[in-house]
Amino acid sequence: MGTLELILLAVGLSMDAAAVSISNSLCIKKISIKNILQMAVMFALFQAIMPLAGYFAASAFSDVINQFDHWIALILLSIIGGKMLYEAITSDDKLNCDLITMTLKLLVVQAIATSIDALAVGVSLSALNVNIFYSISIIGAITFIICCTAVLIAKRFGSLLGKRAGVVGGIILIAIGIKIFLEHMFF
Repeated sequence: MGTLELILLAVGLSMDAAAVSISNSLCIKKISIKNILQMAVMFALFQAIMPLAGYFAASAFSDVINQFDHWIALILLSIIGGKMLYEAITSDDKLNCDLITMTLKLLVVQAIATSIDALAVGVSLSALNVNIFYSISIIGAITFIICCTAVLIAKRFGSLLGKRAGVVGGIILIAIGIKIFLEHMFF
């Protein structure tokens, strides 16, 4: 997996966190730099930790996985991307701000929820035998940048991006899965 594919993977993974960042920021009347950094750091941290956990869990089974790595990447990324697309398309656009109070507990729960798919991506990265520390650095940095940007854009343009972020993220993940599969099968 090259750097471009890794960046696109990171962008796809960060879309859930970006959508939650947008929702959070729309519910906070006066969002501070501290709030923005708290969200971005928490989401980036979990988006980096989860692939690392998946990578090392899958490494124990690397002999078996190597025979099917391209299938694993295609299936996992397609499922994750498909789930993102489905949720983005079928979700309602109503935002319930009564439930959102910016606390550390809330951020941790949101970060875990938005990074579960990154755990499965870690399994795929193990199958592809990539440099995991380089990969999670890229994933964490991209997530941080995208979450900060998403909050700033949301404050400027409102809730127009929420659903679109999930659609874009899902399409990117599915496309990367197909690319990996085709490269391993035909090239």
